[in-house]
Amino acid sequence: MAETRMVAMRDGVRLATDLHLPEGAGPFPVILERTPYGRGETSRSEITAADRTPITREGLARYFNDAGFAVAYQDTRGRHGSEGRFVKYLSDGEDGFDTCAWLAAEPWCDGRICTMGLSYAAHTQAALGCLAPPGLAAQVLDSGGFANAWQGGIRQWGAFELKQATWAHRQAIESPEAKADPVLRAALKAENIRDWFTALPWRPGHSPLRHHPDYEAYLFEQWTHGAFDAFWQQLGIWAEGWHESYAPADCVHMSSWYDPYTFTAPANYLGLRRAGRGTQRLVLGPWKHGDRSDRVFGEVDFGPEAPIDSWAGDWRAYRLRHFRHAIDGSANPEPAARVFVMGGGSGRRTEAGNLDHGGSWSAFADWPPPGVDFRPFHLHRGGLLATASPGADDAPTSWLSDPSHPVPTIGGAFSSLEPVARAGAYDQVERPDFLGCRPPFLPLAARPDVLVFQTPPLEREVTVIGPITAELFVAIDAPDADITAKLVDVHPATPDDPRGFAMLLSDGIVRLRYAEDHAHPRLRTPGAVTRIRVMLMPTANRFLPGHRIRLDIAASNFPKFDVNPQSGENEGEGRLKRVARITLFTDAARPSRVLLPIL
Repeated sequence: MAETRMVAMRDGVRLATDLHLPEGAGPFPVILERTPYGRGETSRSEITAADRTPITREGLARYFNDAGFAVAYQDTRGRHGSEGRFVKYLSDGEDGFDTCAWLAAEPWCDGRICTMGLSYAAHTQAALGCLAPPGLAAQVLDSGGFANAWQGGIRQWGAFELKQATWAHRQAIESPEAKADPVLRAALKAENIRDWFTALPWRPGHSPLRHHPDYEAYLFEQWTHGAFDAFWQQLGIWAEGWHESYAPADCVHMSSWYDPYTFTAPANYLGLRRAGRGTQRLVLGPWKHGDRSDRVFGEVDFGPEAPIDSWAGDWRAYRLRHFRHAIDGSANPEPAARVFVMGGGSGRRTEAGNLDHGGSWSAFADWPPPGVDFRPFHLHRGGLLATASPGADDAPTSWLSDPSHPVPTIGGAFSSLEPVARAGAYDQVERPDFLGCRPPFLPLAARPDVLVFQTPPLEREVTVIGPITAELFVAIDAPDADITAKLVDVHPATPDDPRGFAMLLSDGIVRLRYAEDHAHPRLRTPGAVTRIRVMLMPTANRFLPGHRIRLDIAASNFPKFDVNPQSGENEGEGRLKRVARITLFTDAARPSRVLLPIL
């Protein structure tokens, strides 16, 4: 049975901490997890491919106890059994440092600490790692640990990630205040968050979070704080600023192609590796957020190799090997980067009705993989995507972006957006159960506000592995707009999919007011041509012969991101929606292109 301690932080607030100690006198190295989701609650992700029943916190602690590690689970400030006011992300650095200092001083601790945890429990790890607490020896940051939350995780190059809104509503319902007040909890649960997404923008005091002012306040602070300034350079959401002084710990940075942290994991891996702050490893799988032992994501099956269990034994064994290596030098032959390369399947439907896209794991000495060639594919008027340069007289293409009818999100890399949207790999076709879709439910490519550029059917296989950048020349007749880009693998027609299957691989967005300077937004001059860069989330995919490489350009991706009203109003306050005419240039003097990392 766990022993619960109320551990005092530097300001006197006490955090509930459960201790699970091995048998024997000790002292022992300690594994710490700090979570807002309940230190005693079973995590839905603690499964294996062979056993789909999640192991309890106590059961997982016993597994590590048997290997000679003490385990500490702690509720973050203002959550579950811990005292204090919950402020999302911003108290976890100092609280984590103080917790490590307390653990290292306990007589049953040998002074060495490892940390683990998924999502928010990875954010807490990066936050404390920035302060280099005493004894920190190893970390496993699973799908989280903000490198730069303005570029990915809270905002994405200016646009706001609406998963923050659904997360805030869900967690307000589970807050200590709501659990102590049945009327408050009932009021929060009565709000239909999906309906509220049809009534954006929200206003303080007039949102589904109005019943819990603390949660509403932090959400609006993130939503309305658009410029990249001191707010976004705070401890807990900007590990990049601490890479040089980060704890010299052995770290695993893990994310996946349909997870929201595929910017964060490589950025922390590269930054800490360059700073020489301990052995760094990177794992990039095909999964959705935390679903590392599955093989189907969205409506696509990635094959028997997709689960981490296919090469790691299972997730518990992988972490134990990593911690043992950091503590006593036990063997751990893991490469610097282990990457799942999607593709290679039959392209037919499985018995379960999913597209057989397939995939396999590769080991690399670094990220991006050595030998990758960043090759430009040019956008040509008429919809061609090709390595050939455009002509001098290629005319531009214009379209109208109406913020009242944004392009709907059909899968992709995000989390916590249920019941508003679902992550994963989907055919880019509208459907009745996805927010924002309308009859007759045609492919997104049929919309007049989506520009599609694709290669002819490939004659030979093309493997793309690494970060992706779309360099575009655009002009608008409004004060502001967003530009989105999606990379799509277009499967050819089969008897199962006679219309083919346009599988989403990766996407990105930029808010034009931040195109030149993230810290100093500037509204657009009507008609002025601007060269912008849209950073798509990295990916790894084999485009087989007969497939097409496709790039979709638009001005919205809702509800993954908030919709730009295009009126130039302040962030999160856009009541005045304006239809914008957007022009994309594709001539020799203004050659819009996408840089694909070809292996």
